[in-house]
Amino acid sequence: MLVPLSNEPRDYDWGSTTLIPQLTGRTPSGAPEAEVWFGDHPGDPAETPGGRTLDAWIADEGAALGLPRHLPYLLKLLAAASPLSIQVHPSTAQAEAGFAREEAAGIPRYAPERTYRDANHKPELIVALSETFRALAGLRDVESTRRLLAAVGATADALAERLDGRDADLGAAVGWALSDAGRAAAPAIIAAAAKARSDEFQPEFDLVGELDAAYPGDPGILVAMLMNLVTIPRGAGLFVPEGVLHGYLSGLGVEIMAASDNVLRGGLTPKHIDVPELLAILDAEPGPVPLVEPEQVAPGLVRFAVPVADFALLVAQPRGVTPVRVAIEGVAIALATAGAVTVAGGRGVSVSLRPGDAVLVTPDEGTLRVEGDGQVFIAVPGR
Repeated sequence: MLVPLSNEPRDYDWGSTTLIPQLTGRTPSGAPEAEVWFGDHPGDPAETPGGRTLDAWIADEGAALGLPRHLPYLLKLLAAASPLSIQVHPSTAQAEAGFAREEAAGIPRYAPERTYRDANHKPELIVALSETFRALAGLRDVESTRRLLAAVGATADALAERLDGRDADLGAAVGWALSDAGRAAAPAIIAAAAKARSDEFQPEFDLVGELDAAYPGDPGILVAMLMNLVTIPRGAGLFVPEGVLHGYLSGLGVEIMAASDNVLRGGLTPKHIDVPELLAILDAEPGPVPLVEPEQVAPGLVRFAVPVADFALLVAQPRGVTPVRVAIEGVAIALATAGAVTVAGGRGVSVSLRPGDAVLVTPDEGTLRVEGDGQVFIAVPGR
């Protein structure tokens, strides 16, 4: 069965007023459009024809069609005009323990001080639709960060001291940045970094000024100074596993994640920051930016394979008369992002899609045929 899905954009302050309307061919309303969710997550389930939300539709119809009680993933369009909060996500074991702890404490699920809203992990993958998509991802290697802080000058010594010697600890540096001492020192360090000049780190120093304009004096800017700045080219992906500090800065992308709402924030936000829990979850080991290139699996079809069972992401790009055929294992969601395409399931029913349109594909279809001239992202369970 092919079930058309729709949803209203979420109007978070960091959302772009133009990127999603441009994609879908609508006139911008003037309001920010940050995300459009295509899934059954109770925070904002998609709607099916007739007005039932997807979670209600699955509860009513899913068992007979071989669907799980809940989709293992959530697919989104994401459009950032200004930086999102720096954040990290827990492992399944950490989420289960944290959720049980906060349930036992009687903290309401959507209370501002609540950290664990469910018992699931939240690895995620974003693929750039805009020409570039900027992000912070992972902690930069210590030697490079020492050079960056040296270029800032003596004003940054209190942060640089956390990275002195053989026992340098990036986790301790993050903790200090978010402490009372770090909060007090942040405005001066930020001001010095925004004025600094460096052939090696000029994009990072320019970003400090950009972040300070959006979040004046926020100690999360010190955390950002410890992170890798990455520009994702169109068509490439960024995979964020558990424990990896990250923050999206600007651009349009398709995002897929495990179906969870567990976020531990590390700055650039007025929302609750639980520093001890953040540090307990944080993977403080520096590493390369986790960019993911798609793998060609068939003519006109690529796959973003990531090491999680919750999801994988396929991209079909049919051209002219040659269809792209996709084997579907489990429940899928197809989201059009360019051109005009028709998708047909193995049972013969077809649906026309334009950018921003999505359709749920039930497991009994077995295959999906994509025709036309355009681009379709297809979310599937992982392997």
